[in-house]
Amino acid sequence: MSLDRYQRKWQKTHFAYAIGGEINYSAVPSDSDAFAADFRYPRISFGAKYSFNHGVKMHKSQDPDWGLAQEVDYDSQLGNSLAIYGRFERAFFRRSKWSTSYSLAMGTAYSHRKYNKENNIDNELIGSRWLIYFAAGLHASYRIAPDWILKGGVEFWHMSNGALNRPNKGANFIGPTLGISYEPFYEETIISNTPAYNPPFEPFFYTDFSIALGAKTLHEDWQQTQFGTPYGEADYRTDKFKRYAAYAFSADIMYRYARRWASGIGFDLFYGTYADHCAEIDETNGLDLKHSPWSFGIAAKHEVFYHNLSLAMAVGGYLYRQMGQNAKDIEQPFYERIGLKYTFPKLGGMHLGINVKAHLTKADYTEIALGYPIRLNWKIKKQK
Repeated sequence: MSLDRYQRKWQKTHFAYAIGGEINYSAVPSDSDAFAADFRYPRISFGAKYSFNHGVKMHKSQDPDWGLAQEVDYDSQLGNSLAIYGRFERAFFRRSKWSTSYSLAMGTAYSHRKYNKENNIDNELIGSRWLIYFAAGLHASYRIAPDWILKGGVEFWHMSNGALNRPNKGANFIGPTLGISYEPFYEETIISNTPAYNPPFEPFFYTDFSIALGAKTLHEDWQQTQFGTPYGEADYRTDKFKRYAAYAFSADIMYRYARRWASGIGFDLFYGTYADHCAEIDETNGLDLKHSPWSFGIAAKHEVFYHNLSLAMAVGGYLYRQMGQNAKDIEQPFYERIGLKYTFPKLGGMHLGINVKAHLTKADYTEIALGYPIRLNWKIKKQK
């Protein structure tokens, strides 16, 4: 997929296809699993996907938009990739023969080819061998035999390095899917006479405090070496970039209104060690702008729980941010965070997670976060 005008100017072909396999697990009503009952007995999968991406080619023809970058005499290729992931699939309609579902997957991927100024110079999509993998899909299934399911649908998947290297445009795919699945648990889930295990859940408020350590490379450095450095200099269209540390502290007020959901509002404080470098770049380009390593924002937050694992999402707006011209051009005043957490019940609910912070889906940095929740005694009066 070419998601913007910039990418459409140099991505020349789009064809790719993939094959894969998964090992699946599903709880059934007789397992007495409250989370599974709440989610209508989802399927948990561990899978691998091999993508044949060599049909995706890129070439930057001579254009004033490319600054000092010079055209090369070959096409760059995306290259094949292997993804290893975990997947969560939940049915929202299920009958004896038909079912429909949605799925979310996260994992890691390895790319056979990446950006290289010697022989793959126009591949701005992938800048690292190792990547973050994310996928989402909609599916329809038909039972062709007691334990065999034919499945079709549409799936989107994304691979990028989370700004840990450059380039980091990211590769985005969307297309139809077709597969066959062996599911000996399907009929038991649909026709079981065992009542769903659904013990009562008491909603509660809690605060959640977390600290995070992240790392990133700078889009400013990429722009400077790609388009502002003359041919022949050591840094001309280089693939070597310095990584900078990024720190964050969050204080959230959340309401766990169901076993599987919590929503709330949070206050995020960010500290970027790269502010002085951004100031140097702007000064070199003749710009006199304010720069501060501190940023502050407020965000709407939502978390989805399945046992000790959870998916955390946030969409926020900056109340204060001074990071120079590049921030004004590409960041906008909004930010997003998405990541996975694991909670340690024996440590009082302490959780460890990995997040990607982004601006309008463009990765800002990748971070590891450690947090601790504190349950509050607030009560909501129930209407009689």
